[in-house]
Amino acid sequence: MLELQRTIANPTSISGIGLHTGTSCTMTFRPAPDNYGIRFIRVDLGDRPEIPANTDYVVDISRGTTLGLGEAKVYTVEHVLASIVGLQIDNIKIELDGIEPPVGDGSSMPYVDKLLEAGFVTQDTPRDYLKIDQTVMYHDEDNQIDIVALPLDNYRITVMVDYQNPALGSQHTGLFDLEKEFVTEFAPCRTFCFLSELEALADKGLIKGGDINNAIVIVDNNLEQEALDKLGKKVGVETPLRIGSTGFLNDKSLRFKNEPARHKLLDMLGDLALIGAPIKAQILAARPGHKANVEFAKKVRALYQQNKLIKKYQHVKKEGIVFDINAIKRILPHRYPFLLVDKIIELELDKKVVGVKSVTGNEPFFQGHFPGYPVMPGVLIVEAMAQASGILLLNALPDPKSKLVLFMSINNAKFRKPVVPGDQLILEAELVTKRPKFFAIKGAAYVDNILVAEAEFMAAIVDREQPINKEEDQ
Repeated sequence: MLELQRTIANPTSISGIGLHTGTSCTMTFRPAPDNYGIRFIRVDLGDRPEIPANTDYVVDISRGTTLGLGEAKVYTVEHVLASIVGLQIDNIKIELDGIEPPVGDGSSMPYVDKLLEAGFVTQDTPRDYLKIDQTVMYHDEDNQIDIVALPLDNYRITVMVDYQNPALGSQHTGLFDLEKEFVTEFAPCRTFCFLSELEALADKGLIKGGDINNAIVIVDNNLEQEALDKLGKKVGVETPLRIGSTGFLNDKSLRFKNEPARHKLLDMLGDLALIGAPIKAQILAARPGHKANVEFAKKVRALYQQNKLIKKYQHVKKEGIVFDINAIKRILPHRYPFLLVDKIIELELDKKVVGVKSVTGNEPFFQGHFPGYPVMPGVLIVEAMAQASGILLLNALPDPKSKLVLFMSINNAKFRKPVVPGDQLILEAELVTKRPKFFAIKGAAYVDNILVAEAEFMAAIVDREQPINKEEDQ
């Protein structure tokens, strides 16, 4: 796999109509600088909004993947993204003068041809791979969809589809080498749907640009010719429709025996581009679709963002530790004698954090609480939970040093067992509600797996007037 980022050498354009909207559009690929990423630019709108290709901007997945920013949208981006990722392009501008890319023949090949024609330029910046080091799973019980990412020092995807249709049957496919297989084995694979879906899609205002030449239609409903003619007029297909004998409308021949499965893999390749970074992993998918792909991509993107933050603050990787005390000092403004977290051992951004506070006889509060009978004050246990939970907000704080987190309320606080010198507090905090300027946390503290304290609290994020002393941060 490539180790340095790359973009295209020259601009290149393609024109046509969109699959679902049926509107005309010229799409132009342009070179982009290092670390720019993939962005769609609506040049037909006054402010030329740029929509980054990541899951944060997905606004619809009803029949394709739609990105949006404010009022600006771009429909059906998955085939374009698949061509870019398949050719291992990291940085590119995609300018459109309409709302949906040209559908071409329903595959990624028209875009691939244009990008190959444009050529590539190797850039100076190393690629920021997300290397999957733990199993990531997505399961949809109702639709029997499973997607799993497993650790692998490469990028492979295996897909299985089973629509219980005689013409389609159960199919599977796998991509094991982007450079050797993508252009010839997957880019040419066209989109498909079932005959029984056509009328419903038309009723929803979709497939306005659909045609017998840019989609494979699988026959799962033996309509009479009269009904077929009416359907053709309804969906706006100029070519007369006929059932044929192959199981595919108008006896369209497949480019590969398992072309539908390969196209599902192509869709997944495009949807997983929304992670926002190239990945190294083995992806296994059973019956994937756009909704499942995007939900899975969101989980992996969250892992990517978390890993970036960990690298930012934890300069030395330590087994079993997410953030050590030095990393915590880079994140939190608290200092002696009020820094009450020694390390973070588990972290799921915006979900849960687990920290550790080792309680020793040297704690300054034991001198007065209480002489001869040292007990850690309950309010400091809550404070320790709050400090640990501040880590949860890392992705919402571009510069944690410029912010403070202040208590707004503490509710349902219960202290079940004294905490004394020699105890090790395990601090667990779960995010209940997160708003732009305040959040609610449910916290619990344990010693030897025994609950010693719990509380619910709300806190506000406010600007810090003075920066942290640089010398203290070393």
